[in-house]
Amino acid sequence: MESLNLHGWLPIRVGQALGQWQVDWCWFGEARLSQPFFGDAVEDALRLPFNQVFRRQTSLDVLSQWQQQSPGLAPRAFIFHASRCGSTLISQMLAQLDDHIVISEPPPLDTLLRSDLPGAERSAALKGLLSAYGQRRRGMEQRLVIKLDAWNLGELPLLRECFPDTPWLFLYRDPLEIAVSHLRRPGMHMVPGMIGASVLDDGLAFAGQEDFIARRLGRLFQLGLEHCREFAGMAVNYSELPAAMAGRLAAFFHLDEAHCRQAFAAVGQHAKQPAQVFVGDSADKRREASQLLRDRVEHWAQGPYAALEKLRSP
Repeated sequence: MESLNLHGWLPIRVGQALGQWQVDWCWFGEARLSQPFFGDAVEDALRLPFNQVFRRQTSLDVLSQWQQQSPGLAPRAFIFHASRCGSTLISQMLAQLDDHIVISEPPPLDTLLRSDLPGAERSAALKGLLSAYGQRRRGMEQRLVIKLDAWNLGELPLLRECFPDTPWLFLYRDPLEIAVSHLRRPGMHMVPGMIGASVLDDGLAFAGQEDFIARRLGRLFQLGLEHCREFAGMAVNYSELPAAMAGRLAAFFHLDEAHCRQAFAAVGQHAKQPAQVFVGDSADKRREASQLLRDRVEHWAQGPYAALEKLRSP
């Protein structure tokens, strides 16, 4: 096998070109990934003069070759979520820790999880991709945590096949509050057709935006409930944050007192906009909800939400 030198490089895109799967790499050097989303870190890195001149593109099998030559950290935890419910807060708190690598919603992972690659090839690529993200670029990293896109909940069984021993959690929130957030500013998965075919599709006609969002949320909550039961996931409500990071989530992530003190440095910030102070908005969202939205959420999402709450607090 040809010797590779990808130290300091991370995969930023995976896709097909002329019928062949390829990987685009970007130079990060020893830079920490402290931005709210992996895409933000990529944008920052691409502004570096080096990356404007030098780019690397390889075949997909290079992911496995690099893993064999330089094994990265195995994922310590997966964060799944129902969207707009505090997952970015958790990942930003963990990103404060010097010995953690936190990769938040990387597009290449979504691409591979939902690809039509043959099973063995896809599994090898997924393992190679996360190994690449788990490289100790600064030499002190000990733990890799991956936060996935909300719709990747459907691919959790596939990820479990690749990483059967990695614990995972499902974060959720009162579905009415999530629905209002998406009415204000829809996420990609709450716009018909934007993310392509996904496990959130139910094949039914929808009557307006409120109905569509409520149904997608109901599907997310139901999948979260089923997977928590089947694959021993930890159910976590937004209402527990951030205090749970010093309690049961500290135990889940294996954080000691020093970790917790460092992580809580991020609590005063808005997770998605770190320059802003975080202010809770649950009451405002509930007041803003129309009766139509309340009815749709009650019909589609309230049942699995109540079941998750029972599972969380038996």
